[in-house]
Amino acid sequence: MNGAESLINSLADAGVELCFANPGTSEMQLVAAIDQQPRIRAVLCLYEGVVSGAADGYGRMADKPALTLLHLGPGFANASSNLHNARRAHSPVLNMIGDHATYHLQYDAPLTADIEGFANPVSAWIGVSSSADDLAATGLEGWARSQEYPGKVCSFIAPANHAWEESKVTPNIPTLAQSPKASDELVAQATEALSATGGKAIMLGGRGLREDALVQAGRIAEGTGARIITETFYARHERGEGRVAVERLPYFGEQAQDFIKDLENIVFIGTKPPVSFFAYPEKPSWLSPEGANLVQLADVNTDALDALNRLADQLGCAAEPTKFQERTTFELEQGPANALELGKIMANRMPEGTIVSDEGATNSLFVYAMTVGAAKHDWLALTGGSIGQGLPLSIGAALACTDRKVIALQADGSAMYTVQALWTMARENLDITVLLLNNSSYAILNIELQRVGVEHPGPTALSLLDLSNPTIQWTDIAHGMGIKAQKVTQVQALDDAFAAAMAERGPRLIEIIL
Repeated sequence: MNGAESLINSLADAGVELCFANPGTSEMQLVAAIDQQPRIRAVLCLYEGVVSGAADGYGRMADKPALTLLHLGPGFANASSNLHNARRAHSPVLNMIGDHATYHLQYDAPLTADIEGFANPVSAWIGVSSSADDLAATGLEGWARSQEYPGKVCSFIAPANHAWEESKVTPNIPTLAQSPKASDELVAQATEALSATGGKAIMLGGRGLREDALVQAGRIAEGTGARIITETFYARHERGEGRVAVERLPYFGEQAQDFIKDLENIVFIGTKPPVSFFAYPEKPSWLSPEGANLVQLADVNTDALDALNRLADQLGCAAEPTKFQERTTFELEQGPANALELGKIMANRMPEGTIVSDEGATNSLFVYAMTVGAAKHDWLALTGGSIGQGLPLSIGAALACTDRKVIALQADGSAMYTVQALWTMARENLDITVLLLNNSSYAILNIELQRVGVEHPGPTALSLLDLSNPTIQWTDIAHGMGIKAQKVTQVQALDDAFAAAMAERGPRLIEIIL
């Protein structure tokens, strides 16, 4: 047995079931080891940003890490954008990075790089194998650390000679760490805050937006009159019919500030006090009301369900909430397709258990609002703000939950960042429906241009936000990647196309001209 075989077999014994890969020469022994291990499914992605985004989506839905296989420092660098999002989502991800043989590094070959330097900004832990016998133990330590609550991006480096040299060691599988709990003192402070008169709220993020945690939040809201507000960009929100309804903090800073201006006490669980996404001239950065009592009961690394449960009990709330989201459906208004009607269609037709990967930018705001009363579903947001997440994220979600529909609600501009994801969807025959929102523009940036004070942008500035010269032919791209695709311009055609997509399995793309 060589080091690569010891590593891959140990990870399979630990429960790793999936590897998203874009390998190179230095990883060929690892590729061969994966080939011999039937318990790990290998999925080829044609760009490292797809690899990392898919691992993020898998981690969000499976609550355990997928393995990534990345080629040296430059390969990892290509993955970094979506690893930034995964870090912000606190997703469990385990990056396996090949390196030159240790004795080859001295020659400074063209692909030699500071891999640890590339990995450090997006990794909570980095390990480097010291020998063939140590390679499996290094990988297992990364596996265990990636599952420290609620999840972490961890990376380890596998020198090529450690993969091909003989290994005689079979390491033990580490015991996973227990999730940290909020202190009794903080529970008491939160209890006092929510027992006060005046405006009050619980602000939730992280694991606080799972159904079981929301039930506890619902107990608190009904017992105290507190609002339940989510952070703007969360990793995963279980929402829809029969679940405790919440309010979502608006994106733009001044709107968010106005949204919570009347709150005198805010308890934060799984998130922290909100700040504006960007700085703007004469607009707020810090959004909490001046003078408000802010209690950080549980940060994102502290068990949200436990904190909410103990807080509800301490407040003397009823054992179960009584208010849950009701089912809503809509009559469609015929005419040209638009985001509002798309939201109605999705609300009407999404089956229970649907997973939505939302990178729809400006247009997804309407869809989100209209689907609050859809059948139970999960909504995955752009946690780190680095676009190019949506399509890869849907791949990981589909592979984590093979029996559930996945919808990639996708803006046209950001879709081009990781368009290679369409090929992997087709190759793996994943049940993903891509709703490609085509307005031939970086529409959000047109808004941002005005918000930073540019009142009269010239033709050069506007050209940098325009995607219509030439117009991107999305159905042609999808067909070229092996995916069934159609273009719609009218509401009725959109409804028909979406109904067919929900009734059939397999990947498809619906290009919606807005």
